[in-house]
Amino acid sequence: MGVRELMLVRHGESEGNVAAAEAYEAGLEVIDVEERDADVGLSSTGADQAQALGEALGRLHEHERPETVWCSPFLRARQTAELALETAGLDLPVRVDERLRDRELGVLNRLTQAGIAARYPHEGEMRRELGKFYHRPSGGESWADVALRVRSLLSDLDRVEDGRRVLLVCHDAVVMVVRYICEQMSERGVLEAAGDDPVRNVAITRLRRDDEVTWTLLSYNDVRHVEKREPPVTEHVGQHDV
Repeated sequence: MGVRELMLVRHGESEGNVAAAEAYEAGLEVIDVEERDADVGLSSTGADQAQALGEALGRLHEHERPETVWCSPFLRARQTAELALETAGLDLPVRVDERLRDRELGVLNRLTQAGIAARYPHEGEMRRELGKFYHRPSGGESWADVALRVRSLLSDLDRVEDGRRVLLVCHDAVVMVVRYICEQMSERGVLEAAGDDPVRNVAITRLRRDDEVTWTLLSYNDVRHVEKREPPVTEHVGQHDV
């Protein structure tokens, strides 16, 4: 039948999340991040959140725990997975797969809404014309593009991880696209869900497979493991709403 259950987790708060929040608060056009997106690591809060995730994984009953881990190659996701598994005391195989990477924003990368309006106003016009789901920034990806690579990933998961519970450590757009595919959501449905309740850092979303084509959403955006600790719950919608 393929994968039995998916546990989707967004990475902990990153240094890029923090820089983006500061840029928006200051009304700046450019987000001050020197590293390429793939090399941006966790903030100190993000590391604490990853440990909180690990504690939550460690408390799960054996029949609920993931049996294997697939992870985005981006540093913030890999650090989240490593810290969580170490804290949980779980020795699980971790497979890094580029199809779990964050959505690529092309020329809009590191720009705030103000920066986009000032430097690439035509991108805003194209987004309004095409809609958020199909708008592809120059050099970047649309949500539909992300869905294409995620469909390929899910096919491989079914082949490689048949019958297993799999933890995916990735990014907010990827979490929503997995839901879009597995739950057979509409374009409007997935965008409304993402807008009404954006994916929080280290939030847990669980999907269970009932048969070959039917998935049930068991939980979404669960951050109770973070609320019980000192690190705050963080959302950081950031540039994905461009």
